[in-house]
Amino acid sequence: MKARILVVDDNPDSLAIMRTILENRDYQVVAAGSGADALAVVQSGPVDIVLLDVMMPDMSGIEVLQQLKLNAQTAHLPVILVTAKTHDEDLLSGYEYGADYYIPKPFTAKQLMYGIDLVLGQGDAGE
Repeated sequence: MKARILVVDDNPDSLAIMRTILENRDYQVVAAGSGADALAVVQSGPVDIVLLDVMMPDMSGIEVLQQLKLNAQTAHLPVILVTAKTHDEDLLSGYEYGADYYIPKPFTAKQLMYGIDLVLGQGDAGE
């Protein structure tokens, strides 16, 4: 059984692109359009990994990441930041708060799959 992936992005087009890439590779995808929705999804049932946009209104991806890592129930959950923020300080702050990997936007399907495979410890990254 493939992983259950929570995709969090306030941009419906980005959500649709990631959903299509992942579902075409037989992953189960759950989408959330905000940080609050993402936290609710994680509390409602298990997910194996979170793909998290950083720049969102109301609650940034970094704030969501902090909430996940502070909660004993979700602290172990792998999180990949998927964002257009590519400055070194942005990258480092994501890792400081507990991100497992960072994929810059725009990305290719191969980049997305490589990051997921790497974080989930699966062989043949990107296949």
